[in-house]
Amino acid sequence: MPMTPANTPNRLNELSAQEWLRFTKTWFVHNPPPRKKQERLHPAKYPENMIAEFIRFFTKEGAAVFDPFLGTGSTLVACHTTNRDGIGIELQEKYAVIAKDRLAKLEGQLKLSKEGGKRFSKQIVIKGNSADVDTLWKEYSLPQVDLVITSPPYGPMLNKKGLAAKEREEEGLDVKYSDDSTDLGNAYGYDDFLQKLVAIFVKIKPLVKENGHLVVVLQNYMDKGNYKMLAWDFAREMTKHYQLRGEKVWCQDNKTLFPYGYRYSFVPNVHHHYCLIFKNIRKENI
Repeated sequence: MPMTPANTPNRLNELSAQEWLRFTKTWFVHNPPPRKKQERLHPAKYPENMIAEFIRFFTKEGAAVFDPFLGTGSTLVACHTTNRDGIGIELQEKYAVIAKDRLAKLEGQLKLSKEGGKRFSKQIVIKGNSADVDTLWKEYSLPQVDLVITSPPYGPMLNKKGLAAKEREEEGLDVKYSDDSTDLGNAYGYDDFLQKLVAIFVKIKPLVKENGHLVVVLQNYMDKGNYKMLAWDFAREMTKHYQLRGEKVWCQDNKTLFPYGYRYSFVPNVHHHYCLIFKNIRKENI
């Protein structure tokens, strides 16, 4: 029988044709639900249900997923709910502890409602520096992964003093990740940050299965009157190592509008992120 779209096996995921088609639209609106107190401590958490949609598209159940900038554990929570095995590396102890606590509660709930023969996903939180990802991988004897999905630090962006940062300070919440000199968020400058970020993904490349995917969520931003093209600059550098497959633009329409530049200049309220999608193929095909 000749192969047609109707009878070709789905090698990537377990979605229906309609679900597959809907996901391929290049923009979407997603307004995250309110965060719990522990989760709000982190200045840049992204929503678990949104991550789960990417995980369902780019993997099948039982696949391995990796987040090199884990934060409070959103990616592993999404792995838990979609029955994938997750690995996360987090530099800061306080966020790694929150991630472990969140997962422990979820796993406890699952054990109470365990069905006979049900597969348990495995979630691993590693307190460490993703700049040492190759060493950590060997130390923990970890397998290759099917998908990398993450929202890296946005570099010097979090060190800016603005109205949003002031609100978080007044509530006693973190406005940046840490004062740690090894934290990417404290890179010397934009170019230094970009170079260090890309270097981490170069180290990650051998840990991703051939034809595996990476989803990296980044945002462009204004800095001292100049618009920093972080997502675009990162994508350009990554194409030296991975195949760029496209982007999905995540729009938020429920964020606060601040009067930046009012009455004197256009300053955007940036309420969208770029979900950049890469594929790990042989270098000669890039």
